[in-house]
Amino acid sequence: MAFTLFARRPEPVEPPTVEPEPWPEIGETWKPDGVTVVERYYNLGHAVVLVFLSSGYHVVSCLGCHYQATAYRERHISPLTLEKAAELANAHAAGCRALPREIPARRDDEAARDLLRTLVRGLRSRDEGLRLCLYHLDTHRLSLQRTNDWLVGELERLADDEPEVLKVSVNEWGTEFFLQKLPGS
Repeated sequence: MAFTLFARRPEPVEPPTVEPEPWPEIGETWKPDGVTVVERYYNLGHAVVLVFLSSGYHVVSCLGCHYQATAYRERHISPLTLEKAAELANAHAAGCRALPREIPARRDDEAARDLLRTLVRGLRSRDEGLRLCLYHLDTHRLSLQRTNDWLVGELERLADDEPEVLKVSVNEWGTEFFLQKLPGS
């Protein structure tokens, strides 16, 4: 009798079976621009932990808490492979108890442009000419929800409007962006 008291286990919790509502504009479930969702995991509170591909790299992002991962460290920092991203997402989902948040709404172009400009200004440092790559913006892709072409166009526009923030260089490999040094540094 005493052993049965200690042998009780909680009932397993099934993930919700509710299908997401399709967007009326496209008739499909949520597919943000610039992001390809590869895998989904449910955390303990039924929030979705996404593994998505953006600008050629995998990103792990929890739609319950604010956990995000774009790289891992073993001997040195490396971008996430699909296997490593799945491992991190599964490990996070197994311990996270955050409740689901709303799926991020797609900003209009002006709001996305303002967010991108704020992000780029925040990436500046005391060093001159640090290279800005699209993968530096991957953790913000769910907020931006824009394609790489849109981002490149807006970065070129920012470089024209504010050359003290960002410079652009075109070479045989394509367009490169360089963050400019913070004023007073």
